[in-house]
Amino acid sequence: MSERVIAPKNRGFLFLDSHPGGCRQLVDEMWQAVPAPLAVPVPAPATAGGEGPVALVIGSSSGYGLAATIAGLARVGIRGIGVCFEKAPARRTGTAGWYRTAATARLARQHGRDMMFLNGDAFSDTVKEQVAELLAERFGGRLDYLIYSVAAPRRTDPDTGDVYASVLKPIGTPYTTKTLVFDEHGGPEVKEVTTAPAEGDDIEQTVAVMGGTDWERWITFLADRSLLADGFTTAALSYIGSPLTAAIYRQGTIGAAKSHLEATARTLDERLGKTLGGRAVTSVNAAAVTQSSTAIPGIALYVGLLRGVLGDAMVAPIGQLVQLWDQLTGVRLLDLDDEGRVRLDTWELDPAVQDAVAERWSTATSDTITELADLGWFSDEVRRLYGFSVPGFDYTAAVETDVPWPTPTD
Repeated sequence: MSERVIAPKNRGFLFLDSHPGGCRQLVDEMWQAVPAPLAVPVPAPATAGGEGPVALVIGSSSGYGLAATIAGLARVGIRGIGVCFEKAPARRTGTAGWYRTAATARLARQHGRDMMFLNGDAFSDTVKEQVAELLAERFGGRLDYLIYSVAAPRRTDPDTGDVYASVLKPIGTPYTTKTLVFDEHGGPEVKEVTTAPAEGDDIEQTVAVMGGTDWERWITFLADRSLLADGFTTAALSYIGSPLTAAIYRQGTIGAAKSHLEATARTLDERLGKTLGGRAVTSVNAAAVTQSSTAIPGIALYVGLLRGVLGDAMVAPIGQLVQLWDQLTGVRLLDLDDEGRVRLDTWELDPAVQDAVAERWSTATSDTITELADLGWFSDEVRRLYGFSVPGFDYTAAVETDVPWPTPTD
């Protein structure tokens, strides 16, 4: 046993420990936020066992990937596999994703969903082989859905052994923007930061990590082993964002990777349509506080201001992924834009909303930020990424930190 009281300790937006109890309660809340399963079975290709459709979620432990996993389990009744890369409890607690995965597995089991979780490098062929073996042995050898939601700092090419590193940089010229930070006492400050432009092979490296190469490799790997069901559908999760952050995001190195991801979707869509009557799309999600987004200059300020404008009208990731699953399964029409993308961000990019955020952005200073942005909500959302600031949870009580990874027999 390794019970102890866990207090939040952080360096900026990065917390050194995670709270297993808070993470578990957050997963419970996400599950409860999903509308009840439909009375009519979700349309899906026939799979062995006559149960729910078989799905693979790559990047299942955090952010939109976690939302995709929980929404799929609770709304659609999927069974299948989640893949993520998390650290086990040791001298410090496990990562938040470790605890969220354990909590998700517990709920899946309680609701009769056969969902397994693999902890490993999704870019590796070793993990792909493990997934292929599980699909063949446990899930009838046929995969109906694949959700790809990977945000990573680096990727090793399985063929060459080359290691690629992603960077957050503008393209062409330096980028200066406002950004939100908190001082050592928790006081908000609006500062200007300048990011140097991409140089050398920064763009190619970022595309190699965050583009569509690994997504396509997954599809090819599984197709070559005849593991894709007729009508197989896959979606990669993406983001466009506001004009206020475009220079560092959509027009920067990460944007180049997202463009590659979307081009890959069009290639895969044509291929899957011809071979399986299937589909491949990108899903453009809306802004949220995630461990990845808080690292991008200007995003923290933007999301805080967006919340200040919209309040509870912001659609949480779990609500967005319910919409995506409804479209992928045919409950709602698949609503694509001219580029073939599912758009779950229309509420964020509504011109009136963007005008209101831009007005607040122009006047945001350290003196005015508390009036313009919902900083209480933003701070709580950052802390909730690590299992803290969960309403109603007793953080003075000791909790067990040595939570085991869920096994198939759990």
